[in-house]
Amino acid sequence: MKILIADKFSEAHLDRLNKVGCEVTYNPVVKADELPKLIAPYRILVVRSKQVTADTLRASEQLLLVLRAGAGVNTIDVKAASARGIYVSNCPGKNSIAVAELVFALLLAIDRRIADNTAALRAHKWNKKEFSKADGIYDKTLGVIGVGRIGREVITRAQAFGLRVIAWSRTLTPGKAEELGVECCGSVDDVFRRADIVTLHLALKPETRKFVNAARLALMKPNAILINTARGEVVDQAALRAAIEAKKLRAGLDVFDPEPADATADFVDPILDLPNFYGTHHIGASTGQAQEAIAEEAIRIIATFVKTGAVLNCVNLVTRTPAKWQLLVRHYDRVGVLAYVMDKIRRAEINIEEVQNVIFEGATAASCRIQLDSQPGEELLASIKDGNKDIIGLELLKIGD
Repeated sequence: MKILIADKFSEAHLDRLNKVGCEVTYNPVVKADELPKLIAPYRILVVRSKQVTADTLRASEQLLLVLRAGAGVNTIDVKAASARGIYVSNCPGKNSIAVAELVFALLLAIDRRIADNTAALRAHKWNKKEFSKADGIYDKTLGVIGVGRIGREVITRAQAFGLRVIAWSRTLTPGKAEELGVECCGSVDDVFRRADIVTLHLALKPETRKFVNAARLALMKPNAILINTARGEVVDQAALRAAIEAKKLRAGLDVFDPEPADATADFVDPILDLPNFYGTHHIGASTGQAQEAIAEEAIRIIATFVKTGAVLNCVNLVTRTPAKWQLLVRHYDRVGVLAYVMDKIRRAEINIEEVQNVIFEGATAASCRIQLDSQPGEELLASIKDGNKDIIGLELLKIGD
């Protein structure tokens, strides 16, 4: 199976992909707009930060799987992939520790003005009087927005630093908050109002785009700190720039909206010139440890797909099909039985939404679950049952509303 790896990937792991029956092309410097011309012969595309557009997805009849070697899939046109029947998968949670570490690197760098200290020293300037001014973070209130894998790693480290942690997530309950040792806030606005430091750990979805807007920034305390290592689009960057200037907010950003698509590029944004801004180059997952873990997970996903056809961590399958009826067919495990059943259903102009066939021990009999968009009549069911001697029994179940 041909694979194109179109972003930086652990080269130590490439041989392992060859060993599971893959023919790997490693081209980490290819540009996103070049992918449509290259993708045709490949069955699997592996990317990290590169954009996978609808044009790329439409350019190949062979493509089966797009795998993001990282968390999130916002760089992939998932809707276009779904329309083409292409699986989209990712490697969630494997970079959690690396991102949590960067949260505290940014936080401490802001509080102690590490970059400014270094810049002065590199300019051969000694200014202990100026750089001795720092608040310290012990006993401050940290607000964690989003308590997935990364958020939980941040909470663990925050507690070690002696921070008081309040948190919000759509799925966070008081009981879960108690397990984590944090206070569960009833609303996002409450976190912004109370916290000395707010750190964002939200996936980018339509409902989280510009989640941090001017109104929420206005709730923050003067001189408070906002850390964003999630996605740039989660924050209204123009509103943040204004808040930094007006309220003396301090910001540590690893992600931007927009940010360059390529690994090296000129980058001009007014927020970069503000004195209370500290930033990194979207490197949250860029540690050797994280990339090793992501490569291991990517290989696991690819190997499973090659061997079984199953897609681990798939993000674009429906949780519930449009099916309203389910036909259970118990049958002998012989050639042509399911082809016969499906032909009967086709002739009745009933659409099959999903099929699963399982074999019983001994490989004599099997049970097939066929989900249908409409109800087959008694005459059709009798025709299916009586028309093939290898069908043991049928059962029709109502499963939809």
